[in-house]
Amino acid sequence: MKIVGVQTENGQVNVASLASDGQSVEILANLDEFWSSPSSYLYSAGRGEIIPAASLRFVPPVLPGARVICVGLNYLKHVAEGTYRNEDLPEYPTLFARWTQSLTVDGAEVPVPSGEDGLDWEGEIVAWVGDTLVDASPDEALGAVLGFSAFNDLTARRAQKLTSQWILGKNADQSGPLGPMIPAAEVGDLRDGLQVTTRVNGEKVQDGNTSEMVYTLGETLAHISRTFTLRPGDLLATGTPSGVGYAREPQWLLQPGDTVEVEVERIGKISNTIVGNEARHSARSVTDAALR
Repeated sequence: MKIVGVQTENGQVNVASLASDGQSVEILANLDEFWSSPSSYLYSAGRGEIIPAASLRFVPPVLPGARVICVGLNYLKHVAEGTYRNEDLPEYPTLFARWTQSLTVDGAEVPVPSGEDGLDWEGEIVAWVGDTLVDASPDEALGAVLGFSAFNDLTARRAQKLTSQWILGKNADQSGPLGPMIPAAEVGDLRDGLQVTTRVNGEKVQDGNTSEMVYTLGETLAHISRTFTLRPGDLLATGTPSGVGYAREPQWLLQPGDTVEVEVERIGKISNTIVGNEARHSARSVTDAALR
């Protein structure tokens, strides 16, 4: 099962199940209804309206108020190529935030922001929270995961490195392509080891395995839940393997015209094209015209 978000002509966002051939979707519920009881709607397939996919706009099935929490430096080899290469591993994971407005979908164009030499790829897995978590144990937290998606944490490195806070570089427009959600029961435990692969113009640039994670999914969600409540619809991006562009010699960043693809075993594949900064201005013009 592949769970997606679709927007109708009247602007309503619905959560739907995508047919195996990609030609149609079955509407499960509107966005708010789905996340009010996600497990029940997830397994209600077979009773919803069928709509041709070509008539719909695909959007992330993410609540506007959802928290998008990201783990930095969570694969051993990626730690070795980054900030902590000569230091002991931190006791707790490095966490940063994305806003939901930075998320997009498979196939979307991603612009390079002004002043950047390009964008850096970070293929990874997102876990979707399906139940409320407060002071959870790792096992409770793991049991609350509704599903998983392939994700690309595309990063504006110059903006990221301007200060010690990463939020600016991690929230560029359209910089968070998110694939369909696959139910957790179909994916299994990340500790069993799933391959995470990133390709740029067909060339493999990342090839890691979730068994290399420093901080496990259950432990990380439990850690977060001790400080703030996690609710259905919140997301956790679990970190990227080694092979990112900025750590290479010479540095390699994505340029307009490049295609970047993230593929995760049992979860699926997303592919996005990089475009120039002028695309951001074009999008603004369209938005301004719609508001007038």
